[in-house]
Amino acid sequence: MSQQSDFSREHMLALIEKLNDYSYAYHVKDDPVVPDAVYDREYRALQAIEAAHPDWIEVDSPTQRVGEKPDNGFANVTHTVPMLSLDNAFDDESLNDFDQRIKKLLGKEDTITYCCEPKLDGLAISLRYEKGSLVRGVTRGDGLSGEDITSNIKTIHTVPMKLRTVSPPDVLEVRGEIYMPKEGFEKLNRQAAEQGEKTFVNPRNAAAGSLRQLDPKITAARPLVMCAYSIGYVEGWQQPSSHYEGLLQLNEWGFRTNDLMQKVEGAEGCIDYYEMLSNKREALSYDIDGIVYKVDTIALQNQLGFIARAPRWAIARKFPAQEEMTQVLEIDFQVGRTGAITPVARLEPVFVGGVTVSNATLHNKDEIARLGVQVKDFVVIRRAGDVIPQVVQVIKDKRPDNATPVVFPAVCPVCGSDVEQVEGEAVVRCTGGLVCGAQLKESLKHFVSRKAMDIDGLGDKLIEQLVDQSLVKTPVDIFCLSEKRDELLAMERMGQKSVDNLLASIEAAKQTQFNRFLYALGIREVGEATARALTNYFKDLDSLMAADTETLVEVEDVGPIVAQHVHIFFEQAANRATIAGLLDAGVVWQKQKSLDADALPLNGKTYVVTGTLSQFSRDQVKDKLQSLGAKVSGSVSAKTDCLVAGEKAGSKLAKAQALNVAVIDEAGVIALFEEHGAN
Repeated sequence: MSQQSDFSREHMLALIEKLNDYSYAYHVKDDPVVPDAVYDREYRALQAIEAAHPDWIEVDSPTQRVGEKPDNGFANVTHTVPMLSLDNAFDDESLNDFDQRIKKLLGKEDTITYCCEPKLDGLAISLRYEKGSLVRGVTRGDGLSGEDITSNIKTIHTVPMKLRTVSPPDVLEVRGEIYMPKEGFEKLNRQAAEQGEKTFVNPRNAAAGSLRQLDPKITAARPLVMCAYSIGYVEGWQQPSSHYEGLLQLNEWGFRTNDLMQKVEGAEGCIDYYEMLSNKREALSYDIDGIVYKVDTIALQNQLGFIARAPRWAIARKFPAQEEMTQVLEIDFQVGRTGAITPVARLEPVFVGGVTVSNATLHNKDEIARLGVQVKDFVVIRRAGDVIPQVVQVIKDKRPDNATPVVFPAVCPVCGSDVEQVEGEAVVRCTGGLVCGAQLKESLKHFVSRKAMDIDGLGDKLIEQLVDQSLVKTPVDIFCLSEKRDELLAMERMGQKSVDNLLASIEAAKQTQFNRFLYALGIREVGEATARALTNYFKDLDSLMAADTETLVEVEDVGPIVAQHVHIFFEQAANRATIAGLLDAGVVWQKQKSLDADALPLNGKTYVVTGTLSQFSRDQVKDKLQSLGAKVSGSVSAKTDCLVAGEKAGSKLAKAQALNVAVIDEAGVIALFEEHGAN
């Protein structure tokens, strides 16, 4: 094709038709027919033609979706046919009453056919087409008139700029709902939060706010969808005799319609549809707040007519509200198993999401600041499905005079230990890990684990039983269990041999290593490597406990945050008392002198241990390598100096060989230990 023909009007019209077909398949049918790159390439070609010949531009060109700002806000427009509200049914009995009322008004005994549609939670609009082209988009407003938001409506790809038919009605008004899918809403709020902007409370508010932007470019950037649900005023076209068939016709002309709409028979069919959609509701990609039931036959709709500002032939059945307003009576603080302190709003009980809610999470300090919530505030509570109820909005216009700011506790409400909040983190935590009742079970499980105190036979279930029966309240109590032999024998699955083995294991665990003891204490972010680094740096426990943060950051691999955790942990009187109790109970380790890292034979070397070893466990090999100054990594890389490969070494061995990393077997590592006196 020549350059001249590429810029012909015929080529431009063909591009418009092709691009509109692509858009219809993608946005309405959810069935893309070309990759995005093809669409973008042909869109740019269309832009080039229109730039060269602006007088050729067609109203249905995809380039015309984003126009200029309105000069004086949004004009008010009277609806040709009013956009009426609906009466509500709240239960099966109400639906049966509605069905009986319809039959009585029509003087019919026959079963009535209804069209059932999900009630989308968005903003109702009316679109006017003349000779097939979109000329106006108007909000519902008060039902009699609304705002002209045509410039914004055009930015929504599921709104056809031109009907997909060669014989359009002279005039067609289509009613529909503009909404924001859940995924788009979450992405929009994430971006707003990252940019320090105000977030939206829910998808409905986001959709409404997006449509009322004075700059269409902002609306164009929002993930909005339009779904048609009825036909309003018509000229020059005989619409189908069925409401359902009319929606199918709209779909053929380029409108998205809801794929869950159904025709059903009688009140029983309406009730069955409610149950079906209730079960699907949480899995839908968009919010719905109920179902709309309409008499399907248009002639019967006309016969039934209207009452006040609602049609007699339609009714909405709402789902239990997912959002309600209530008052914050108090704010309490709960301590989780990891020490996280969570604020919880105690509410004036309110029925929301199908249950009565009296508590709602406020997550953390940052969330309280974002919401601006105070005690005694009136708030919006949201509960969707099985999601924990949460506060999503503060109604600041209703704030009472006795409202008071939320004050986070300075000490743990469970154990009285200091709380800490690391810079950059939203969570406030209790520092009393060893003594805090809220954290006790998890702390003890860590304390006795294989890489910590390594108490064989003291598994998770037994720990939970011991705590539940108040036999163990601190780690010190573990080393006093020999005094509670009778209570142990009375426990489930604890015979004489099991108790003897457990007590023997506890006694053996008293002989430990300084680094294992430090790791067992459960200080935040002090793992095995950090515990060993602290062990190698400090001469004894007293020196470590007395160290300030400036001294602690001098330890290899200990940064300011870890130093703060360690310092605050040892500052707590309860933690010091527990450590003293453990030492009094007989926990001991060989005193270790501070080591010159440069003098260690494997200083600066990185080892990886893999495969099955016969004489040592991999943890034992790791400990010995670290005692010789080596770093032990979990993965092989170009920085690895040596791989210790046992039987069935697998992929790590293959990678080491590919990178020309030195490899030794179990005999080789034993020889290494013997050479340096670490056996």
